[in-house]
Amino acid sequence: MRELQVSRLTELVARLCVEANTRLPQDLCQVIRQAGSREERPLARAILGDMEENFTFAGARGLPICQDTGMAVVFLTVGQEVHFVGGGVEEAVNAGVAKGYVEGRLRCSVVADPLRRQNTGDNTPAVLHLRLVPGDRVTVTVAPKGFGSENMSRTRMFTPAATQADVEDFVVECVRLAGSNPCPPVVVGVGLGGDFESCALAAKEALCRPVSLRHSDPYYAQMERRLLERLNTLDIGPQGFGGATTALAVAVEPRPTHIAGLPCAVNMGCHVTRHASGEI
Repeated sequence: MRELQVSRLTELVARLCVEANTRLPQDLCQVIRQAGSREERPLARAILGDMEENFTFAGARGLPICQDTGMAVVFLTVGQEVHFVGGGVEEAVNAGVAKGYVEGRLRCSVVADPLRRQNTGDNTPAVLHLRLVPGDRVTVTVAPKGFGSENMSRTRMFTPAATQADVEDFVVECVRLAGSNPCPPVVVGVGLGGDFESCALAAKEALCRPVSLRHSDPYYAQMERRLLERLNTLDIGPQGFGGATTALAVAVEPRPTHIAGLPCAVNMGCHVTRHASGEI
């Protein structure tokens, strides 16, 4: 059994909140650069160039890449041989989010009640997903989620009679209807299977996969390639002004499901699809 002070968890979460908001994953930066070199329309090429200038400037100066620094989504993977001491895990995570957002001078966007709308002042509480695994290590991923893209996400409870083509058509429809609202070019996370809430979680987890990686199952890897090609024919383009780059990546995460169901969730990520990870 390994004892771990929760204060170390707090410090790691705080650091990752700042890192995720100021440094875009390098593989995503590279995809944006490559898209700019392929664009034939001058306006689309110029917008992608502005995006590159923005994330380069932000990373060099430690400034937020986007003014919406997001709701903190924290994925916590804990080895079952770890024994936390010095306080509660959820309290430690929220203390880390508060520290990161307040001391890091990141915009605090969380309200305590969905209807009465009073800001909590420190971007807490976080959305916390906890998973127990073998071992004695703790892995933390912080994925700040802006709501321009989050608001464009959708879930549909298909029946097993639905075909793969039906599912793909739904994903394309989600992006088409979203238009310029999620600040394209987008990263699209698709959750398949599970039940109502777990397919949405799978879609969120899909957004944390490196955009340079395809699914390990060739069936779903081909589905991701096909969807990306279709999305980039929609002519929504960077920031909705048209062009060949509506989406930067598509990640599909399938889960076992019930014989009577085929849930599908589409979680939109803007061109600033952020996440940072660390281990204790």
